[in-house]
Amino acid sequence: MPSETTSHWVLLALRRYEQPLLRYASAIVGSAGATDVVQDTFMRLCKQDRAAVEPKLAAWLFTVCRNRALEVRREKTRLQSVAEVDDVMQSETPGPGEALERKEAMRRVLDALDTLPERQREAVLLKFSGDLSYQEIAEVLGTSVSNVGFMLHAALRALREQMDKADRRPK
Repeated sequence: MPSETTSHWVLLALRRYEQPLLRYASAIVGSAGATDVVQDTFMRLCKQDRAAVEPKLAAWLFTVCRNRALEVRREKTRLQSVAEVDDVMQSETPGPGEALERKEAMRRVLDALDTLPERQREAVLLKFSGDLSYQEIAEVLGTSVSNVGFMLHAALRALREQMDKADRRPK
């Protein structure tokens, strides 16, 4: 049973990282499975030695979340829907016209993200959904910081090119 200080530490971690982890897990397994993945992540945190985990808490949480989400995705082998991710990503209720524009923009971005190699896609999600540093992303993906920089640069360049190409297409 965790001590009161451990429980307090886990609650603080939950407040800080729950939403970024949910967004990240949603991108891997969809919003329906993301809650379970994040819950499993925090259950595992409760069982860890605080002194060992605390210095690298963000990287540890995202690594555990990633591994669990990939496990769930393998088990269910289902595709994520744009609507599920859109629900998680929207934080306010815009007007109907703005909501439609946001949804269309989100669909285009997600479609473009889906064309990236898996490691580049994960690096982008960790950076922008998880708000992780390059060092933390490197730890989660098991690579070097310079490789993270390269992956993000290549991914963002590819996304920009795809979005520009889509904007030039006749509608």
